[in-house]
Amino acid sequence: MFDSESPGASHLSDDTTGNIDAVQRCPRHQPDHFIIILRIHTFDAFSACEFSQTRMNIVVDNGNTSTKVGIFDGDNLVDHRVFHSLAEVKDLLEATEADNILVGSVRHDPAEILSFSTATRKFVLDHRLPLPIQNHYKTPETLGVDRVAGVCGGLQLFPGFNTLVIDAGTCVTYDLIDAERNYRGGAISPGLRMRFRAVHEFTARLPLVGVPDTISLWGDTTETSIQSGVCYGMIAEMEGIISAHQQEFGNLKTVLTGGDAPTFENRLKASIFASPNLVLIGLNSILNYNVKR
Repeated sequence: MFDSESPGASHLSDDTTGNIDAVQRCPRHQPDHFIIILRIHTFDAFSACEFSQTRMNIVVDNGNTSTKVGIFDGDNLVDHRVFHSLAEVKDLLEATEADNILVGSVRHDPAEILSFSTATRKFVLDHRLPLPIQNHYKTPETLGVDRVAGVCGGLQLFPGFNTLVIDAGTCVTYDLIDAERNYRGGAISPGLRMRFRAVHEFTARLPLVGVPDTISLWGDTTETSIQSGVCYGMIAEMEGIISAHQQEFGNLKTVLTGGDAPTFENRLKASIFASPNLVLIGLNSILNYNVKR
């Protein structure tokens, strides 16, 4: 069975870009050691936050299935929300004062989202916006803004390291930024739910199933066999790609993010860092880079 206590994942703080707040666990072949630092922040609304004299930023990640909004005091993420309708995003942005805003969107018109905000400086993340990295992608106009933000988030967390960013969302993306800030490119494969749907939709009789809390290595029903094959297949894919990058690039950091990251973060043998707000952190680093220009 999958073991929820399997080592390998370290959790990066949700509220800052430079500290590890939750539990860091050593790789599987080492004894378990834990470093726990607990911090509690409570915010009833963005407008209720108290900020220092640093600039206040809002970043919007308008993805395929939801929209994340993050508010930063300088480099520190002090609050974030997830929305499933543009009307909710509009209400929040209209009610929140900010100095700067950046929108990265793969779904709605980013200009429309920007129009909801009264921020002084407004930016849209597209292939024309200057970045704090060297982009070697041959078709930058087709590169997803979530992938760009992810590697910039990886750079923000681990400057000076070769960093592999795995975003387990609608699709699973793998992106590499090297220690010299060069974005090398990456890979795209079907996401978890897409794989379950493919098994169902491209066969005559196999059912559509979801992900249970525990999955046996060998399924003893058709449903559990599908769950085992899909989930262990994704684990093998992730571990294989991590291993290939470790062989190619020394001193590698691996960061896991995305909606399905919790399914895998404690089930990989490789040492990884789990950062649920990596894309927001990356968007904020891009925003700060452009504000300072």
